[in-house]
Amino acid sequence: MALPQRDLELHTYANYLTWPDEMHYELIDGFAYAMGPAPVRRHQEVTGEIFRQIADALEGVPCRPYIAPFDVRLPRASEADDLVDTVVQPDISVICDKTKLDERGCRGAPDWVIEVLSPRTVSYDQIVKRALYERVGVLEFWLVHPVDNVVTIYLLQNGAYGKPAVHELVGTTAATILPQVVIDWARVLRES
Repeated sequence: MALPQRDLELHTYANYLTWPDEMHYELIDGFAYAMGPAPVRRHQEVTGEIFRQIADALEGVPCRPYIAPFDVRLPRASEADDLVDTVVQPDISVICDKTKLDERGCRGAPDWVIEVLSPRTVSYDQIVKRALYERVGVLEFWLVHPVDNVVTIYLLQNGAYGKPAVHELVGTTAATILPQVVIDWARVLRES
């Protein structure tokens, strides 16, 4: 199912900053997509455990993980923040270049993005955001399917995502760009 658009107008980060906090949006190429209410508890548990494992593995490393809500502004060139027309909140983003970080979040492509799929966002994450992350140069992109128990991994090579690797959520999976990060799926999927 596709996420509803706020309207058919084009918006910028300046507009985005004026919208009420009760409703969350992401901007992609100026179009505002309504993110809806907070994710379900299971989504939060899966996302939180993946984040915990990444944060622990990156202790003492310059790369930093962030968990939504965390604004990632994706400028087309060197335009001022107010004119940026693409702002997303990945479930988890890892940024290794500290110059991209500021008090508002990240400006520029994260090195690694993880989206945990839910029925409400599955087509949006797999189609719209995958194309966006490829276009802006996210080096590694994971789509975690907790219901289907698979992770789909895209790697940027020569400016494009090739055929993804698909793994069952069993055992462990290491990040390609940060091999010291190894996700233990038994810990991620345990029921609380």
